[in-house]
Amino acid sequence: MSAPSAPKNTPKVTEREARQVAEAAREQDWHKPSFAKELFLGRFRLDLIHPHPLPPVDDVRRGEAFLARLRDFCETRIDSALIEREARIPDEVINGLKELGALGMKIEPKYGGLGLTQVYYNKALSLVGSASPAIGALLSAHQSIGVPQPLKLFGSQEQKDAFLPRLASTDISAFLLTEPDVGSDPARLATSAVPDGSDYILDGVKLWTTNGVVADLLVVMARVPKSEGHRGGITAFVVEADSPGITVENRNAFMGLRGIENGVTRFHRVRVPAANRIGPEGAGLKIALTTLNTGRLSLPAMCVGAGKWCLKIAREWSAVREQWGRPVARHEAVGAKISFIAATTFALEAVVELSSQMADENRNDIRIEAALAKLYGSEMGCLMADELVQIRGGRGFETAESLAARGERAVPAEQLLRDLRINRIFEGSTEIMHLLIAREAVDAHLKVAGDIIDPDKPLSAKAKAGANAAGFYARWLPKLVSGPGQLPRTYGEFNPSGHPDLSTHLRYVERSARKLARSTFYAMSRWQGRMETKQGFLGRIVDIGAELFAMSAACVRAELLRSCDDHGREAYQLADAFCRQSRVRVEELFTRLWSNTDDLDRRVVDGVLSGTYTWLEDGIIDPSGEGPWIADATPGPSVRDDVHRPIR
Repeated sequence: MSAPSAPKNTPKVTEREARQVAEAAREQDWHKPSFAKELFLGRFRLDLIHPHPLPPVDDVRRGEAFLARLRDFCETRIDSALIEREARIPDEVINGLKELGALGMKIEPKYGGLGLTQVYYNKALSLVGSASPAIGALLSAHQSIGVPQPLKLFGSQEQKDAFLPRLASTDISAFLLTEPDVGSDPARLATSAVPDGSDYILDGVKLWTTNGVVADLLVVMARVPKSEGHRGGITAFVVEADSPGITVENRNAFMGLRGIENGVTRFHRVRVPAANRIGPEGAGLKIALTTLNTGRLSLPAMCVGAGKWCLKIAREWSAVREQWGRPVARHEAVGAKISFIAATTFALEAVVELSSQMADENRNDIRIEAALAKLYGSEMGCLMADELVQIRGGRGFETAESLAARGERAVPAEQLLRDLRINRIFEGSTEIMHLLIAREAVDAHLKVAGDIIDPDKPLSAKAKAGANAAGFYARWLPKLVSGPGQLPRTYGEFNPSGHPDLSTHLRYVERSARKLARSTFYAMSRWQGRMETKQGFLGRIVDIGAELFAMSAACVRAELLRSCDDHGREAYQLADAFCRQSRVRVEELFTRLWSNTDDLDRRVVDGVLSGTYTWLEDGIIDPSGEGPWIADATPGPSVRDDVHRPIR
């Protein structure tokens, strides 16, 4: 049978129109310095991150006090195995988190919240996520992208007074953007919000609404049609989850994070007061992207917790398990995996702590740093979990419940691998993060030379852009030829007596940053307007930048710990190991910038899509069920039972 077509109400847009919508939602200007932005431009601004920023003593005291209470709660009240088995977080656990104040970690005390810094909020997510990734996801979705953060940044005082006290103590929130036929392409958003007097009428269907099944308040992105008195565009609203016309039609189930309350939510003639609109009409995407600037740090924070647990299990297991007369850790093939887990956990924690502290200080623009942390953390978290499963062998593939049933320690290694896999998709897939970061990385080039490659610009604009570009590149390119990374004693403070020499790694970062910038310039000169289609190249550029950022953060954190006499020698050892491993990856990525199969891959894809290789699919049985690839999301009343389940 043929699959039904996509929902009829989904706007039809061209690729160019979709790009224009995404571009309009970007923050266009840079008002504060950015270490990562400078890195992509070939300028290694170590002064922006070293000495490592430190939190105020008062923030540390409050943060540590809450972490102590949260640790006790996790150890005594959370049964991760029960959540995995029943695919649900018990109501009493969620209510206990409410009493603890966990819903208000990032909400100011004047609204009833704890007012934790970004550093301690992330430490809390790392801790609770290690006890139960599903609970980590619930708290993160509530505060990082749910109602509290956009209200904090863009809400009116009346909205803050009305909603934040509820969100700090009793009400769970969710963020609703994705639709059955709309993912990272918001130009095709179909949910509508039609003005009606002092209200808006919402119609549409939202998919993958994390917390949506149990939420009390929703942030909903909907398209306001342009009309007299209304500029229109994608707009953000705070919506009461029990409003008439809202139906949670399904509680979705996944390969991991089995306890999350993720669903499908339908809006049919839902009346929302104009007073609940966040910001002006048309500002919804900008609000969403700005919210994610720091909100993205929650995922790598939980990956840090996962890395720490992987290291603990790898250490304990590989010291006990013997093969051929010695512990498996003493065999080089296994030892390399343990070294990777240890070094990467150290570096990832360095990235998250540095980015979080910079977010708290608000001196730097960290939109690229947070995006790199999300990208790097989600990728490396999955790799560490996969290596742990390999170290555990058959026991890594076996469920914790099965291990316990036959009398062994119930280690949920396979569950961690399943739970972490979504992080490469959540809040911007790896592929989307590559494009988002690449766009920011080439922003300076597009500002001076973008009109030259824009087919819609007149010759006069191209001529003016050419003159501006000539001046910019005449000043910029000579600086990429040489730099401090070529001087043998640069960054000497990172070469203290009796410690590994980290200065050599920072010099490598400086040289590589200039090489990265030269590569980007050459690619733009070569491909010009086609640069945006070279996603393989752009992805490698971003991955190199991520490695260089992680190396920098690891070295700076090691020096901080040394100066504080806090495991400084060990930190230097881990930073050295990480940088050496990272440099191998960077060299491979540089090689693959120009030596790859990208063009061949495109030809193979053309053949696959045209049916040239269907003979290769012979000899199998497809166990997939019947039904359309994309569910129909045509607006209208719901015909399904409401599974909304508020927790009280």
